[in-house]
Amino acid sequence: MNQEKKLKYLKGALYIVGAFFVIGVPFMMAGLSSHAWHWTPRQPEYEQMIMGIYAVLGVCLILVAKDPLKNTMLIWFTIWSNIVHGGIMLVQAIRDETDRANLYGDVPALILSALILWYLMPNRVQPE
Repeated sequence: MNQEKKLKYLKGALYIVGAFFVIGVPFMMAGLSSHAWHWTPRQPEYEQMIMGIYAVLGVCLILVAKDPLKNTMLIWFTIWSNIVHGGIMLVQAIRDETDRANLYGDVPALILSALILWYLMPNRVQPE
């Protein structure tokens, strides 16, 4: 895929991933996703912190979509933080059967979004 096409798709992917992060917050608050933490005792403070972080990241990704080449560090942060977050959740889900729902929702979503953004990141532009 040529660089122009990658950039076009990257812009769309940033909007989608950003919107997914923002929209995920109300779903988590309502307990309608595997994002909600179900352990006992329930600790909503941690849920609220992670929701706040992802909501802000989502808004930033939507804004970055206008000119991704000026904001590559945030995109790389999103890629690597999703890989790390998804990897940690994968290990936790394998070790703890109460977290198994993450194997079917959160882990694939985090890893897939990271891989898509990684693939669509343009190669470094060579100076003329």
